[in-house]
Amino acid sequence: MKIGTIGTGSITDWVMGQLLEYEENEYVAIYSRKQETAQTLAEKYHVEKIYTDLDEMLKDDEIDCIYVASPNSLHYEHAKKAMLANKNVIVEKPFCSNVQECEELIALCKETKCFLFEAITTVYNPNFLAIKEKLKEISPIKVIECNMSQYSRKYDAFLEGKKPNVFTLTFSGGALMDINVYNLHFVIGLLGVPQNVHYEANIKEGIDTSGVLCLNYGDISVSCVGSKDNIGVNFCQIQGEKGYIYVEGASSLTKKAVMHLRNGEEVVFDDQKHDGAHYYYGGAMVKMIKEQDYESCYKMLEHSLNVMKVIDMAKKSAGIVFDADRK
Repeated sequence: MKIGTIGTGSITDWVMGQLLEYEENEYVAIYSRKQETAQTLAEKYHVEKIYTDLDEMLKDDEIDCIYVASPNSLHYEHAKKAMLANKNVIVEKPFCSNVQECEELIALCKETKCFLFEAITTVYNPNFLAIKEKLKEISPIKVIECNMSQYSRKYDAFLEGKKPNVFTLTFSGGALMDINVYNLHFVIGLLGVPQNVHYEANIKEGIDTSGVLCLNYGDISVSCVGSKDNIGVNFCQIQGEKGYIYVEGASSLTKKAVMHLRNGEEVVFDDQKHDGAHYYYGGAMVKMIKEQDYESCYKMLEHSLNVMKVIDMAKKSAGIVFDADRK
């Protein structure tokens, strides 16, 4: 893939550093509203083309894939523009602001025959896939807990009365979208869409800075903690009648996990040899495009849609309304 990027934040640097470990990928262009904000990234990755006009970048025939890392509320617009320009698209999480935008992007993907991906780490990680395969050994499942808590670098500015993008309704921010989305990918990747959703959120100026998301699957209860205003121990735990699986660290990484069975047996899941969380989905995307595997692409988009459905239910439960939801 010859990749052009939208957005020059740290996530773009992290993602491109890992995508470029695949020899099929080449970083060829950067879009930024200002030339100077793209210069550091361009120098680091030896990118010769910097665009300050997005439409001009999308006309560049050398580019065949766009990585969208703009603020959340712009994901839909930028992904749509890129596909209409016949580019494959990787959209940073969260995929978009709501279900309607998600459904429209998926429909356009199928219409244009462009590949479209959500840049989510969890569901591509080898440890997650191994856990999913072994889940039956501790079933029936009764309880799942996930905690992903990171004190945001932007939270102090928010407390000072400033308006960082990640803490505004205008840019579809908040803990649910930025942090708890990883927990949702983990749980929905295992169980699918729940029957009921309730979000107990800590709200400040209309935006959730942390909260507990409760998912009910009838005979399985799930709690997902996502925080940007406090710190805690990040982990996932799946509890069943025959044993439990404990995952060290955040659901975004699914690092080493151990299955403890009631008979005393322990099984370790530690198949991730690469430290980079973005490495594995990058490889999956390269493979799908190379093999023209639309079926797998559409399957992952259906998963992203399911996550967005739960996000919309959670927002409604907590009374969170983004500017994008009013359109």
